[in-house]
Amino acid sequence: MVDKETLQAKKVSLSELLQHINTFNNIPILQYRNKQGSLEEKKADMLFIREHYKGTLIINDTIELIQYADGLHIGQEDIRQYSMNLKEAVSLIRDKIGSKVLGLSTHNKKEIVEANSLHLDYIGLGAFRVTNTKSEANVGGKALLEAARYSQHPVGIIGGVRMDDKFEKPIVYKVIGSGLYNF
Repeated sequence: MVDKETLQAKKVSLSELLQHINTFNNIPILQYRNKQGSLEEKKADMLFIREHYKGTLIINDTIELIQYADGLHIGQEDIRQYSMNLKEAVSLIRDKIGSKVLGLSTHNKKEIVEANSLHLDYIGLGAFRVTNTKSEANVGGKALLEAARYSQHPVGIIGGVRMDDKFEKPIVYKVIGSGLYNF
């Protein structure tokens, strides 16, 4: 995951991170997250990523820039801004993104079961371990792995995930965040 705030905190440029990411041959999806930047800043970053990364590019929450991405990842609070009825919310989002990839953040079995009835391509599930951005209160650990079994969608596990972690289906994606910045 390319997180703008993490880049700034670690004093790493987007260019440096992309050079590092491109040294791996097994990063098929890259999620770009920038919670504080302007639309113009996000657009510029997306265009820059497109120039230097050839895989699937997902944007976090910013549906206004979907034309520059292959998909959208949306959080539990953000999806409810479209509608409190999640099926309706997904329908409204699908109207804007078409058949592009759509993922939803989940944190527990209840949210996973809710997601099963939605037209999604995957769910993000976390946090797995404590990180600088995820406190102990938000960590699921082994209970999270058990909850993942209820998903009818492919699962991307997030939060403290390491490159060498191994998971079983339905967990098919390891979302590496701060672990990518160790170079």
